[in-house]
Amino acid sequence: MDFALTEEQTAIFDMAHGFGQDRIAPHAQAWEKAGDIPKALWPEVGELGFGGLYVSEEAGGAGLSRLDATLVFEALSMACPSVASFLSIHNMCAAMIDKFGSDAMKARVLPEAIPINKVLSYCLTEPGSGSDAAALKTRAQRTNEGFSLTGTKAFISGGGYSDAYVVMARTGDDGPKGISALYVEDGAPGLSFGGLEDKMGWRSQPTRQVQFDDCKIPAENLLGEEGHGFKYAMAGLDGGRLNIAACSLGAAQQALNLTLSYMGERKAFGKSIDQFQALQFRLADMEIELQAARTFLRQAAWKLDTGAPDATQFCAMAKKFLTEAGSRIADQCLQLHGGYGYLADYGIEKIVRDLRVHQILEGTNEIMRLIVARKMLEARG
Repeated sequence: MDFALTEEQTAIFDMAHGFGQDRIAPHAQAWEKAGDIPKALWPEVGELGFGGLYVSEEAGGAGLSRLDATLVFEALSMACPSVASFLSIHNMCAAMIDKFGSDAMKARVLPEAIPINKVLSYCLTEPGSGSDAAALKTRAQRTNEGFSLTGTKAFISGGGYSDAYVVMARTGDDGPKGISALYVEDGAPGLSFGGLEDKMGWRSQPTRQVQFDDCKIPAENLLGEEGHGFKYAMAGLDGGRLNIAACSLGAAQQALNLTLSYMGERKAFGKSIDQFQALQFRLADMEIELQAARTFLRQAAWKLDTGAPDATQFCAMAKKFLTEAGSRIADQCLQLHGGYGYLADYGIEKIVRDLRVHQILEGTNEIMRLIVARKMLEARG
């Protein structure tokens, strides 16, 4: 296994990093205070090819590997993990449409989604079904015209902001085989939204409940086959877990970079604080953990790209390891900034807040442990 990035991969990282530092980082705090990412940003992101990162080239996407995609999210998260993770959600939806949608749906949706002229959101979680996603209650009833959708989705990034939603709903009996995926466009009759959620982190992403009250969906907006929605949703999560791990990695790396600069300038007892051996050891520990995390992430992405039989297990392990490592490192960086780390002006406290949710979404880290343990027991026989 070659651990070196290719010239093309290095160029992808550098392009994403440069864009993030130029177009996102200077505005990240203002967008957080506003609770909004300007819609005008997304077509700029789309011009880089980042709106369909792993959508096939035949469908107009970039056709990148999952490893390539993690480089984009790592680089963009160095500017703002909230913005980068929202882009991950859009890409997950676009990839689901490319992989499972009909030719007609792909022709209708992807030409607007790939350049991010339309922003997509993902609707799986409900007020009463988070980790037990297969217990969802939102129901899509067959009608002469298509479907009537009734229910509520919770914690939806882009709720009331996005232009369309990929929605998991029950079209059959209880359990995962009774779930289908539907494409719901903003403005559909019966579609409404709850109030803006007041969150600890990811504050630039508008988050609301998405509500369906006899919401009319045309038959052609069924994504793939009826009853296969849960399978589609789970297929997207391995890559989503890698993306969110990459967002933790990039943000933690940025926190460490900021901390190295700060420690070279901050003086105590007559010398800069980076000259105290006890603090040097803490820097070394963080660097070691970051490098281990980066290697683990790229190994998991490589397994997913090559279709390795243990890819799901490695994606779960990487998600658990990197999201917890990222939060630990960011918290330590805040500590090394002292009181200044607690102030918004230094950018560290935002990273700490933004990263905390990464241990919850795309499957909680408790569920990641469950996946790993089950795979271990299966292998034992």
